[in-house]
Amino acid sequence: MATTFMLNGKRVRADSPPETILLWVLREEFRLSGPRFGCGAGQCGACMVHIDGGRAFSCQTLVLQVAGRSVTTIEGLSSTGQHPVQAAWLAERVPQCGYCQSGQIMSAAALLAKTPKPTREEIVDWMSANICRCGTYPRIIRAIERAARAG
Repeated sequence: MATTFMLNGKRVRADSPPETILLWVLREEFRLSGPRFGCGAGQCGACMVHIDGGRAFSCQTLVLQVAGRSVTTIEGLSSTGQHPVQAAWLAERVPQCGYCQSGQIMSAAALLAKTPKPTREEIVDWMSANICRCGTYPRIIRAIERAARAG
């Protein structure tokens, strides 16, 4: 049974079994490399996507759960790669190894969509759903603050 949903603004049909994890459908069926496998337990955030505008761990979401809904990955965040969070990420030189960055950016974009001018405490609390093994947390916080100022 196929599952139909919006993916990065386009209506798509996933032919994977409905109980397949969304992360695998995104990576294997649609060949998107942004959402990454980190822990498989919804604790690191490397797989973060937006579902109907809110953030979600794609490793904890079944494809059947997105039927008729809208899914956005880092590839669909901005057609030019210049979303304010992406621009701030580069300006603050956040990435090191880069593995967690798409999930970090997707979380940050969801925060700013929900709370355009978050406090530092709100940023730290919200971003605690994401792990950066390189420890670039100070730069991540500065990038989110920069993106919020750019508004």
